[in-house]
Amino acid sequence: MDPPARLPAHCSYSFAGASPVDPLRIPSRQCLTRTLTCARLAAALVASLHRTPNESEFAYGLPGTLDPVPFFDPAGFASEASLEDIKMYREAEVTHGRVSMLAVLGFLVQEEAHFLFVEPDKDIGPAIRHLDEVRAVNPVFFEGLAFVIACAELYRSLYGWVSPTQKASGRNRLLSDDYYPGDIGFDPLGLKPEDGTEFAEMATKELQHGRLAMLAIAGFIAQELTNGQTILATATGLSA
Repeated sequence: MDPPARLPAHCSYSFAGASPVDPLRIPSRQCLTRTLTCARLAAALVASLHRTPNESEFAYGLPGTLDPVPFFDPAGFASEASLEDIKMYREAEVTHGRVSMLAVLGFLVQEEAHFLFVEPDKDIGPAIRHLDEVRAVNPVFFEGLAFVIACAELYRSLYGWVSPTQKASGRNRLLSDDYYPGDIGFDPLGLKPEDGTEFAEMATKELQHGRLAMLAIAGFIAQELTNGQTILATATGLSA
């Protein structure tokens, strides 16, 4: 059997203070790990060209401020927070905003068109009680749902968080230095802009929609708990 051909020179890589490493001379798992690490660092380096934290700006220059209240922080969280805290706040805000946008869409659609577990023409009331119906029809669904959520959260934690074994004492819940809050690498449609200005604009739009959705879903839940009607029924009743 002929020996494996050597890879081109550009397939070898090196780290600061170390000699170039030939992927053929190290174990495949280690090679893959180093390759993925280098790719991620390279992507972070490119991204940092237009997303470098700026201590002199509000929230270290993160996008999300918008007129007429560009620096809205009545509780003073941002003024006294470190960069690590700001990144954690933004990670939580983006994540909750995305979940809320899906929840708002789910409430409005599911209340009018439910066909997965019950008959489409069956009235099962407001969305806050739909999982009760699903539980009665298909109890296994909850176990599957919990597993999917756990897998998604595991991926997010491995992608963006510092490993617990690498943390110093008292530094819990720490995001990686090369991780941008909310950028978990999921972009199947390729919508993420490469230009820094365009990225900031899109991130601001996502944040504004997410903030509105968080307020909306809180209102949806409170309203349905109060009168026991669907959102559309309440809206049409108010307009009548």
